[in-house]
Amino acid sequence: MAIVNRTPDSFFDRGATYATDAAYEAIGRAVADGADLVDIGGVKAGYGEPVSEEEELRRTVDFVAGIRERHPDLVISVDTYRSGVARRVGAAGADLINDTWAGSDPKMPAAAAEVGAGLVCSHVGGLTPRTDPHRMAYDDVVADVIRTTTALAERAVAAGVRRDGILIDPTHDFGKNTLQSLELTRRLDELTATGWPVLVAVSNKDFIGETLNLPPGQRGNGTIAALSVSAWLGARVFRVHDVPAARQALDLIAVLRGAAEPAGTRRSLA
Repeated sequence: MAIVNRTPDSFFDRGATYATDAAYEAIGRAVADGADLVDIGGVKAGYGEPVSEEEELRRTVDFVAGIRERHPDLVISVDTYRSGVARRVGAAGADLINDTWAGSDPKMPAAAAEVGAGLVCSHVGGLTPRTDPHRMAYDDVVADVIRTTTALAERAVAAGVRRDGILIDPTHDFGKNTLQSLELTRRLDELTATGWPVLVAVSNKDFIGETLNLPPGQRGNGTIAALSVSAWLGARVFRVHDVPAARQALDLIAVLRGAAEPAGTRRSLA
């Protein structure tokens, strides 16, 4: 899942794909580099300048329609916590609603069902949208994530979202400190054991930066390590900034796990 943000203040790209032409170019590169999905965001996930629903719609709806026209078979996800946005982007061609803020809008499951979109069910420890965690405490963070995300998934099914369109996301760093995000990563197999397909969004996250003492632009190697562990433990979808590097790492993990065959095995055989 390639990240293409239609925001001027993204923590990682600092608005590199805010302009429409740049965003379409980024989509084309992502597809060429091996992305299976693209995730479009119209609002920075963390704190920042307020963005009205009208402005979020301006940044996303026509763009989604344009992607659908240019790439008819591409899976399009939109990162939004607003049900009104979900309805509009779904009608424009989005296949998946990435609700990073864990159902803060209670109308979200019905909105996704109404437009036939899938839904990502997340965990943020009760935070409201665009707020940072502070001294978050859990008896067992993994158990809390499993309890919350699976309950949201079942709620979505009850609202009419198709079961095979639902993903659960432990949502690293959202409502969690670095130690808690690391614990989630090493115990990710407990999430995959629920039977719900797991999405991981670890790319360039702060828990990687704090662990390695690196700024966002230097967290690529750490990201690949976290992605590889997540893939080995059974994650199914990977939200990333660097598509070529992630594609290579994940293809190798798939072969190591026996889910795919090597591209070639001529060495010592020819």
